[in-house]
Amino acid sequence: MAYGHPPEQLYLFCFLVLFTHGILFRFTRKIEKVLSALTLVLGGAASGKSVTAEKIILNSGLHPVYLATSRVFDEEMEAKIKVHKARRNARWINVDAANDTAQALKSCVQGHAVLLDCATMWLTNALLDGDDLSDAQSNLLNALSDCAAPVVVVTNEVGQGIVPDNALARQFREAQGRLNIALAAQADCVIHVVAGLSQTLKGVHP
Repeated sequence: MAYGHPPEQLYLFCFLVLFTHGILFRFTRKIEKVLSALTLVLGGAASGKSVTAEKIILNSGLHPVYLATSRVFDEEMEAKIKVHKARRNARWINVDAANDTAQALKSCVQGHAVLLDCATMWLTNALLDGDDLSDAQSNLLNALSDCAAPVVVVTNEVGQGIVPDNALARQFREAQGRLNIALAAQADCVIHVVAGLSQTLKGVHP
């Protein structure tokens, strides 16, 4: 051929193109790995679900926001809250969302990764406040759907034990089951945690 590149230069050019494309492809895949709009992490008491959820938030690379739904009823609850706080460093934005969780979700913006811990305490508050649980659940689900940032919700699995011996506890167990079903249906990813081990029930583990 009277024009064009020598074969060895052409081979080198093709190699560099393919090599660069491979790097860019892997890099693009990495930065596109973001949190789903809603992730549900559920498990029994002291199962490691909160730790799992916190790791998901931190691994996202976004600004971590912690929406706390617990109210301090006694010294035992206060001690448990202190343990949770001690795990979180100064990177976290901590928000008391016990009284108006929906409004707290509305205040979150793009660039945040939100941890709502937990739906069980949110439900406890609604039950003790005498709220209509059906309306309260609908409002929470709508707020989660409208949130501008991805949300990871922690919740308790309470339906695998004995039947409670009093009416209020049975009402709570039924309401928690209905809430978990609704959250799981809306979530893009559902993760079950047992003894600190995660099992993905729906979607892809972030």
